[in-house]
Amino acid sequence: MKTMKRLLAGTLALTMSFALASCTSGSSDDTSSENTGKELSDEAKDEISELQDQLPDIELENTTIKWMAHYDINPSEGSVKSPALELFEQKYNGVIEYVQTTWDTRYDDLASAVMSNDSPDFFPASDMDTFPKGAIKGMFDPIDDVIDLDSELWASTKEASDEFVFNGSHYIAVIDVSPNYVCVYNTTTIEQNGLDDPAELFANDEWDWDAFADMCIQFTDAENDLYGLDGYWYVKAISESSGVPMIGLEDGLLVNNMDDPSIEKAQNFMYELAKDNVMFDRSSNNWSTRGDGTTGYGLGTYQTLFIPVGLWGIEVPKESSAVFGDVDAGEIMFVPMPRDPDSDTYYISSRVEGYNLCKNAPNPEGFAAYMNCLMVCKENTSDITEDTLVNEYGWNQDMIDMRTQIYEMAAENPVFDLQAGISSEMDTVMETVSQGTMITGGGATTWTQIVSEYKTQVDYLVEEANTKISDTPTN
Repeated sequence: MKTMKRLLAGTLALTMSFALASCTSGSSDDTSSENTGKELSDEAKDEISELQDQLPDIELENTTIKWMAHYDINPSEGSVKSPALELFEQKYNGVIEYVQTTWDTRYDDLASAVMSNDSPDFFPASDMDTFPKGAIKGMFDPIDDVIDLDSELWASTKEASDEFVFNGSHYIAVIDVSPNYVCVYNTTTIEQNGLDDPAELFANDEWDWDAFADMCIQFTDAENDLYGLDGYWYVKAISESSGVPMIGLEDGLLVNNMDDPSIEKAQNFMYELAKDNVMFDRSSNNWSTRGDGTTGYGLGTYQTLFIPVGLWGIEVPKESSAVFGDVDAGEIMFVPMPRDPDSDTYYISSRVEGYNLCKNAPNPEGFAAYMNCLMVCKENTSDITEDTLVNEYGWNQDMIDMRTQIYEMAAENPVFDLQAGISSEMDTVMETVSQGTMITGGGATTWTQIVSEYKTQVDYLVEEANTKISDTPTN
């Protein structure tokens, strides 16, 4: 992928801070647009008002756009309204109507809505599971007729949008490129155990797999319930720090990279780490993380050293981030995932912060207007984002600086894995493949064995999807 220069820290991550945290919440029958969150300050509203001139002067026939997802764009209780939503309201009297679904039923609910001529307008692409299957199955429409991706406004993400082209048309309005995971830790745990601060190791370019493994091994003490690693995402986070996605996209077609040497090296590292039993054994806890399975549990009690998770986990009100530690006391900190010690590059497992236009959307013009608001705010309101993080969520300057740096790294060296965007059959096999070398409960398997057992099947599923891509008529 070509290098994409990121101009300013984006604001979309705050909008989505509860996205993955609410994967199982909600009913597919509920529709809501109730806003129970906090308003922006008058100063911030005035700053946003000055951005209206950067948007097209159009009058929307319909000022309401329907958003289907397992989380709401309208701010929930305790969270702060996003600048883009404020601008959409100011410029276009825009309203986002939330069509609530659940993580497990969202695609079924979307298909039902499309088939019954009751489509929502837009759907999240940020989970990296809408492309290419959503285009193949006719669940989304191209965005080219309503968004001018060649305009100056969209210049910063045009190259990223070009990564998601299906039969000559763009299917994702890419607002930004963001990291999938950061390695979160508790500074008190680091200090009390005499360990090197990962942020200092990173600053000295010493934050690599070897340092990461040494710290996990040194900290782990199963008899005292201390583990170096926990969470739901560390297998993908470590694997994609190799710089190679398991399932990539080249020249518009999917590619299986299971036999790539960089992936093999990462998976062998993971297998050796698993042999040292540094991970909390989720198999002993109904396949949940420590405690009640809440993301972050164990960091705040100083029992876990590292939890790889999205920034959404800590870009939340203080009462929600408390499970990771006391943010006011400076306990919560994070770094990118460590790099291969034989590489000089920190590759960042990444996703696009973006949206799909639903098939037969009732208000594509309203969708485009909101997308333009997101882009204008991304380029102009980083100070408002930082103000929210600092004054509402308790972040310190070290956290702000690290966030900015990791976003820049994600734009420069992203790793986009498309394994979740193909089929349910691919989801099933890749769940086994992706975690095979680090599965807890004594079930870890060598990468050589995994490739031998599953590569042919994955090749078949990739070829099957590529045939559908090639055979699907151009819009």
